Amino acid sequence: MTIQEQLSGNHFVVIGRAGMDFYPDPPGTKTADAVNFFSCLGGSSANICVAINKLGGKTSLVTCVSDDAIGQFCLNQLDHYGIERAHVRRVGGEFRNSLAVVESRIEDHQSVIYRNGAADFQMNNDDVDAVDYKKFSAIITTGTVLAAEPSRTAAFRAFDLAKEAGLPLIFDLDYRPYSWVSADDAAQTYSRAGAACDVIIGNDVEFGFMAGDYDKGLTKARELARTSASVVVYKRGELGSITITPTEEFSTGIFKANALKPTGAGDSFMGGFIAGMAQGRTLQESVERGSACASIVVANVGCAPAMPTVAELDAFIAAHPGVTTPD
Repeated sequence: MTIQEQLSGNHFVVIGRAGMDFYPDPPGTKTADAVNFFSCLGGSSANICVAINKLGGKTSLVTCVSDDAIGQFCLNQLDHYGIERAHVRRVGGEFRNSLAVVESRIEDHQSVIYRNGAADFQMNNDDVDAVDYKKFSAIITTGTVLAAEPSRTAAFRAFDLAKEAGLPLIFDLDYRPYSWVSADDAAQTYSRAGAACDVIIGNDVEFGFMAGDYDKGLTKARELARTSASVVVYKRGELGSITITPTEEFSTGIFKANALKPTGAGDSFMGGFIAGMAQGRTLQESVERGSACASIVVANVGCAPAMPTVAELDAFIAAHPGVTTPD
């Protein structure tokens, strides 16, 4: 069975964090000068859920949120976007939801992330054991979920349970150095995860990190496609991406956009790419739709609220002559 056939059920279990994002308002305002802020759902995994849901899919999030007003905000936002949260557990004590303060500006941009005592890292084996994996088309996770215990052990257990249920594993590298104890710990953990996953998406820096040499990232991506993964997408920012499978390799450009901020592109790309695959589109079409989603999100405020609907995505693609020609 092909990856497209496996994803055709269009129902995904997503592991990882939901948080709160703050954006200085109006756009262009520096955080240090801000008086007003715009709040919305954040967190890479929650953003991916929103992206997939707005493109016609269904998602169920597995994570922990703080048992306080911020955690409740996140739960309310999950409900707003139609994300199933039967496997989102509240945790008390000193654990807190992640908070990102993100400027809607390109020049001298600052994103400040608060992750001390992160509630989502408290996800444990009981949380992932409670999931009926056979209900889903695939499991999706990001590298952030692997950065600390007990979340790391639980994520790898979820990988095993999903494999037993016949689900493909989709992995967004999403390497955030500030979340890890050391680069060596991260490299070893990423290698273990990469060897287990069927679809791997990351940028050139992240693959270079996995390779232990930033000049060898593409070599690492090709190695993963040759040895374990069915699809690897090696993203290169403005240069587009290189998609690699065991039998083919092709380059794809980007849709030009008037970027308002540099954040949110990766989560949006993942949502657009997976939605395209689930709809039976070709691999190249799916990559291009992911690229279009990324361009839409960086041109608008927020991540979750900026994720396009099917109609918005189709209108964006129709209004553009196509992707740029990759080098």
